[in-house]
Amino acid sequence: MKIAYLTAGAAGMFCGSCLHDNALAKSLIRLGQDCILIPAYTPIRTDDEDVSIDQVFMGGINVYLQQKLPWLAYTPRWLDGFLNQAWLINPLTKNAGKTSPALLGALTISMLKGTQGRQRKEFRRLLDWLEKDIQPDVMVFTNLLIGGSIPEVKRNGKTRVFVTLQGDDIFLDSLPAKMRDESLKLMRALVPLVDGFLIHSKDYAARMGQLLHLPESKIHIVPLGIDISPFRSSATTDTKAPFSIGYFARMAPEKGLHRVVDAFIAIAKEPDAAHATLKLAGWMGPQHTQYWSEQKDKLDRAGLSDRWEYVGSIDRTDKAAFLASLDLFCVPTTYTEPKGLFLLEAIAAGVPYLQPNHGAFPEIHDRLHMINPTSAAGELFQWDSEDDLRSKMLTAIRNRGPKNAAPPEILDEIDIATHARRVLGILDQPQ
Repeated sequence: MKIAYLTAGAAGMFCGSCLHDNALAKSLIRLGQDCILIPAYTPIRTDDEDVSIDQVFMGGINVYLQQKLPWLAYTPRWLDGFLNQAWLINPLTKNAGKTSPALLGALTISMLKGTQGRQRKEFRRLLDWLEKDIQPDVMVFTNLLIGGSIPEVKRNGKTRVFVTLQGDDIFLDSLPAKMRDESLKLMRALVPLVDGFLIHSKDYAARMGQLLHLPESKIHIVPLGIDISPFRSSATTDTKAPFSIGYFARMAPEKGLHRVVDAFIAIAKEPDAAHATLKLAGWMGPQHTQYWSEQKDKLDRAGLSDRWEYVGSIDRTDKAAFLASLDLFCVPTTYTEPKGLFLLEAIAAGVPYLQPNHGAFPEIHDRLHMINPTSAAGELFQWDSEDDLRSKMLTAIRNRGPKNAAPPEILDEIDIATHARRVLGILDQPQ
């Protein structure tokens, strides 16, 4: 089966969707499928072998300029090709997070209009390439927000279309109200053309089903998987070493960085936590510079300068070592996380976790305990209770024991190969 998989680059950021899409495409290829991973907007950034093609469609520079200057829709293709070069896109889009909500909203609406929007030339280039060079049996879109080409893809009557939903609502909520409503209207209009939606949790499926008016027959729940190979751990613990609490996600409010910082400050002077440390890792975007400074200042003002560290945006090897060094993993998101990829990485590394009881986390927690009830490697706290977060963090410190490596049946359940087989079973279903 020939699969065209359109993934959206994240302007140089390590992005959970990019990591998932790349790992899934790689696994589908290993399963014997002709899967082509196609970057949109910017090249993807992944901590594994990048299996995406060396072209970028709907390149971020062209998309932005054509929105601002509509006459650029008539420039020659050689100029578009030049502006779609990775070496040019990457440095010029590194501050994309600072784009104004109003411009972002107008751009989103135009992109959802596909060949009827200002970026029609970019869509036609993609569609021509798909028709002449690829002719896919199936096309997978990493989200519905980049689905402006779906009407034309479906027009040939040969290509089935699937869309992964993994954060579309979060982006929509960042737009001005009128632009959000218009974007949502355009997204709902695409739903009847989509053959199926791949969603990683029942919670997110319910919320997106209501938001986008999805027919139940088109919703496919596919539990998330990761490449477990870098994270296998003997899970040894030096119980005499300081207890290490770890956070690994974007350094952003929605990921709950401030919550883990506040909880750590609150328990740090407790006798049982007098030697506990806080380790932070993850990408810090330019739009969150002030927020990050506030978190650092809070820790330093609390007299904890020597008990916390930030190791930056780390690669695959360093990520595995970082997770292995932790005694407790905690990313207390303020929003209802649709995937929880970072939690699966901690589980694969054998690290106990403390996560909020909303979004995908309860389903991951319950799913693993159903497979192996004795592998109690983590706990959930009441998502809106700072007291419960602090209390359970202290309990984890007091009850510290040796870490246990994730059992083989757990590793198999969360492995990307298992995930890929489930996805393939859906993509390969007869019409």
